[in-house]
Amino acid sequence: MIAAGRLGRSLRRVSPAVDIGGAFNLVGALTKYLSLAFLLPVAVAVWYREAPWPFLAAGALTAAVGVALERFTQGKERIGAREGFLVVSLTWAVAAAAGALPYLLAGEEQLANPIDAYFEAMSGFTTTGATILTDVEGLSRSLAMWRQFTQWLGGMGIIVLALAVLPRLRVGGRQLFESEAPGPEVEPLTTSIRETARRLWVLYIGFTALLIAALTAFAVTGIDERMSFYDAVAHAFTTMPTGGFSTDGRSLEPFGAASQWTIAFFMALAGANFALLYAGLLRRRPGVFARDEEFRLYVALLALGSLLVFVELVTENLHAGEAAVRHAVFQSVSMMTTTGFASTDFNEWTALALVILIGLMFVGGSAGSTAGSVKVIRHLLIGRVLRRELDQTVHPELVAPIRMNRVAIEERTLRAIVAFVLLYIGLFAVGTLAIMLDSAFGHMDVTPFEAIAAAATTLGNVGPGVGFAGPMGSFEPFSPFSKVVMIALMWLGRLEIIPILVLFTRSYWR
Repeated sequence: MIAAGRLGRSLRRVSPAVDIGGAFNLVGALTKYLSLAFLLPVAVAVWYREAPWPFLAAGALTAAVGVALERFTQGKERIGAREGFLVVSLTWAVAAAAGALPYLLAGEEQLANPIDAYFEAMSGFTTTGATILTDVEGLSRSLAMWRQFTQWLGGMGIIVLALAVLPRLRVGGRQLFESEAPGPEVEPLTTSIRETARRLWVLYIGFTALLIAALTAFAVTGIDERMSFYDAVAHAFTTMPTGGFSTDGRSLEPFGAASQWTIAFFMALAGANFALLYAGLLRRRPGVFARDEEFRLYVALLALGSLLVFVELVTENLHAGEAAVRHAVFQSVSMMTTTGFASTDFNEWTALALVILIGLMFVGGSAGSTAGSVKVIRHLLIGRVLRRELDQTVHPELVAPIRMNRVAIEERTLRAIVAFVLLYIGLFAVGTLAIMLDSAFGHMDVTPFEAIAAAATTLGNVGPGVGFAGPMGSFEPFSPFSKVVMIALMWLGRLEIIPILVLFTRSYWR
């Protein structure tokens, strides 16, 4: 009996706490369903009389990998919260690999390098918007639409999208939603995670359709002569996920003022909490917007950023009148919501204007939105934690719980928020240092400011940097090593760091 007890303890020590087989089994199932996404670019290719085979082949390869993973593993019905971290991280990496296949199979010279193709795909699925391309207009219609569509798929998350089929796989899915959903927490609309995901996607698809209709109306009526139905669909696919890919190398600069104002409005919507939007708009409870503290700060920061940029543009004679207001509002909204569209080449603005825009990159949108970066709610709660520390310095006996919308926040949540921000700043610093060292030893011409902007924009899933990687530029000149660093930053930023970093801890695998 003593020997049996020792053997049992030994087996418990060596047996993995993570069900790796179950995690791979679920990743295979999700990958299999992802293959259906290639049907859209196939239809576009057929419509424009282009070769559809790269997308058919990519879809077949993706389905084959998914089916193989699902067939040779088992246990997806047993996964829990711990396996959820592994599933989310792997699914995003695999999705980017699948997204890169059409770029490689189509023989596109700009994306012939596997690292470049994976960079573009990761930028798409993470809704970052940083691009390797130097000639966007040189892409075929179908390949360009696939590039746009990857951002739309990534906007609310492949995991959330797959929740519609998870019940058939006998997987509840709540732990995956909580791991993947942007922000420190997302208040569920219902007790059913499947119903919550369904309602969020109804809102997401509805906003996308409204934006397509508005932009198409501008094209039909001649309000925006540059706009077409193809461009309307393409830009709606990258506005709602706060992605920022465009069909034009100069982003939205060639398009009319009406289109820019409309897209700015929808970017602001996409950067707000979708659960709040659902309650306020579809449930007809507009009062929730005024009562929500995060939403009030979100709007205030957008207004403040726009005002500061506007003053700088006017005082430096860069723009005047309506154009100054439009560019100030558009770029502030675009940077803070981490969309990354450009209405003009802000790379030519003053250093102060650029610093303001980079500062907005670190703010981000609301929790429960498609935006990236730190998020407004974290800034709000950390501010209250700092104020409490100052108050308790003067009054040590003071007991003051931190509240959000009149609800006390658990200390564990506050510690997690502080830890996230510290990790975010640390990864930003490491990414910047890696790019600068690579520049020094690789003889690349990258300034410290350009390295800072590149790390900030990829970790925050924003898109454009400054210098040669500015809004009208490309990340192509970076070395393969720097591109790999930025791919990792995009991956970490989109999944909010913790689900990935936890995989590198010993305690996770015990």
